[in-house]
Amino acid sequence: MTVSESPVGTFVTWDYVVFALLFVVSSGIGVFFAIKERNAVSSKDFLVGGRQMTCVPVALSLTASFMSAVTVLGAPADVYRFGASYILYAIAYTFVVVVTAELFVPVFYASGITSTYEYLELRFCRSVRVMSTLLYLVQTILYTGVVVYAPALALNQVTGFNLWGSIVATGIVCTFYCTLGGLKAVVWTDAFQMVVMVMGFLSVLIQGAQSVGGVEAMWSKAQAGGRLDVFDFDPNPLRRHTFWTLSIGGTFTWLGIYGVNQSVIQRCISCKTQTHARLALYLNLLGLVVILCCAVFCGLIMYAFYADCDPWSAGRVSAPDQLMPYFVMEILGEFPGLPGLFVACAFSGTLSTVAASINALATVTYEDFVKHCWANLSNTATTWTIKGLCVIFGIACTSMAVVASYMGGIVQAALSIHGMCGGPMLGMFSLGILFPCANSKGAIGGFIAGIAVAFWAGIGAFIYPAPPFNSRPLPLITDGCPWLNSSITPATDTPFLTSLPPRPPLADSWYSLSYLYLSAVGFITTLSVGLLITSLTGFNKGNNVDPLLVRPVGNLFCFWSERGKQMCWGGAEAKPREQEPKCTDPKDEGQSSKAMGEEWLETTRTGAPDGEEKCYSNAGFVSETHSF
Repeated sequence: MTVSESPVGTFVTWDYVVFALLFVVSSGIGVFFAIKERNAVSSKDFLVGGRQMTCVPVALSLTASFMSAVTVLGAPADVYRFGASYILYAIAYTFVVVVTAELFVPVFYASGITSTYEYLELRFCRSVRVMSTLLYLVQTILYTGVVVYAPALALNQVTGFNLWGSIVATGIVCTFYCTLGGLKAVVWTDAFQMVVMVMGFLSVLIQGAQSVGGVEAMWSKAQAGGRLDVFDFDPNPLRRHTFWTLSIGGTFTWLGIYGVNQSVIQRCISCKTQTHARLALYLNLLGLVVILCCAVFCGLIMYAFYADCDPWSAGRVSAPDQLMPYFVMEILGEFPGLPGLFVACAFSGTLSTVAASINALATVTYEDFVKHCWANLSNTATTWTIKGLCVIFGIACTSMAVVASYMGGIVQAALSIHGMCGGPMLGMFSLGILFPCANSKGAIGGFIAGIAVAFWAGIGAFIYPAPPFNSRPLPLITDGCPWLNSSITPATDTPFLTSLPPRPPLADSWYSLSYLYLSAVGFITTLSVGLLITSLTGFNKGNNVDPLLVRPVGNLFCFWSERGKQMCWGGAEAKPREQEPKCTDPKDEGQSSKAMGEEWLETTRTGAPDGEEKCYSNAGFVSETHSF
């Protein structure tokens, strides 16, 4: 393939028009739902879509928000540099969706929560809930900063697209339709943006395949360049990507993102039935695999196109994250509007992720903090409070984009954040759901230990990056670059430092651990320390554990042994799992348990006469009131 000697072009008018349409339509969806739902003042409608969403739009929304610009720009560049082993994430996605659909969602849906962290107060105590919510706020704002900044910078440096203009526009548009339309606007906008993402990928795949001489030529060049060596079974945990890090480490990382993440769970519990919620996750798995395959094939096509002339080694781009935009401008630059479609594709992922984050941040802040201080707000006051929180978090997430400039490659930075925070969070929820014997002291101690160990490894890796022999980048060639002086020796590998500054003993071992194992480290530490502290302070006898809040591991692996089940329940007799939460309240006399579960969320065992559960209202599931 002959690579152009002149630099790629920049955006033309039609590109800006196509890109602007993304923002206009996204904002229009928010306005539509604001008008449509103007008479629905219930916070239930704003927070969880009236709990009437169906599986298809929720599935599209989940796929769009988690296959963000990190995937659109970062994944093809990763394949370009390290090979197609990235496709093994499909194994992790499969495990993650199955565990989320069969373990976590049934528990969260049956308990009727709005904030995921409400579960932790029901199962343990309020301190655990507050700690986890604070960690979620930090995690999500940091991650959103990466998602906003990285694609804007890459597109700015390649296409000349205004950096801060795109960042500010992203923040304004996301905040606008989140504030106006609530969860319904977020879900349906995500569904539209998912379609844009697929169209953008298809334009690159079709034109890119033609540019390299067809699929067969692409495959031959990728194979010759070592990009099709997918299965590497090296068990070394220091290796960046192997079969084990991608399948096992990827499972723990993405389970922290999916299984116990407010953005996912909030959309799942917005479904009209638990069956719809689980089906949405399985449909979402199909979407994840489709987008993953598109990203991997884009990376292979990009490598085939630049097999003899790597623009990064040749100095045409300054960072790997700019490779995909550069490639798009080179193959689609002669078609006005198509570069704009791809940029819209990248920013669709950004908009989806940012909008989901803003909505989730506002929800947990209200549910876990605001409502605790002002418990008697009406639905109207609640809705306006949440809208105000959407604005605040929209500004915070947009401002946090500045921090992202110091985080390196966007894929690794994003997943490292999720790994450090998501692992301990996953461990604490698993402790509560799988082990009825676990107590609140164990949960707090395990959570603190998990955070300490995960952040120790993660921050150490940030300060002392792993040496190149752990990541093993594949060779990149510049022999075919016509603009390079013949006296210049072509690059035969990815540029990196040949000598490293003095490093502490842990730098080449503990700090060099694959970033995909950070979540597993946090999870294992939280779970093991939590169970250890529980055993030292006294097992929870299980008498105070609502069967709706647990799915004991003993019931799964000791189904043949009543003694094994009893040990898991802390010595108490294993309890059957009921189908619906039961609660009593004078207002709800005569209603079915299902109806009460929809109207009343949290249940506690304090203050209820004759051993009955006491119910108090939750913003997502309360009856209408219009007084302040």
